[in-house]
Amino acid sequence: MNKTEYSDLVKKKSKNSPIGKNCLKAFLIGGLICAIGQGLTELYLFLGTDEKTAKTLCSVTLIFLGVLMTALHLYEKLAKHGGAGTLVPITGFANAMSAPAIEFKAEGFITGLAAKMFIIAGPVLVYGPAAATIYGVIYYLFLRK
Repeated sequence: MNKTEYSDLVKKKSKNSPIGKNCLKAFLIGGLICAIGQGLTELYLFLGTDEKTAKTLCSVTLIFLGVLMTALHLYEKLAKHGGAGTLVPITGFANAMSAPAIEFKAEGFITGLAAKMFIIAGPVLVYGPAAATIYGVIYYLFLRK
């Protein structure tokens, strides 16, 4: 079998993704997560906290829920349907941090749980501040007025 025959076989066997449907589901699931976050913020405000504290409590609650859903293997089921809609909110970051740690907990606390927690999120935590610093210096030196 040559490259062209193989390529034709792959095209024939591969299903096309329903892009419109996937985008709509991602939008709805991501929007639902954000709406839950807004609802939590409103709840904490209703309970008498100031706005800054309410937003902090909302973030902490969403992180907790993301990790809990990951530990119960519910987040992966949600992500199967919501796709990128589950990656963007804070719960997606909580999932990205906790999933590798939960997966490798059998290897021990240090070499498994603690070390694997940063497999996915580690590069983001390093690259984000580094890129922000570089862009900030460039802006300061060349683009400020």
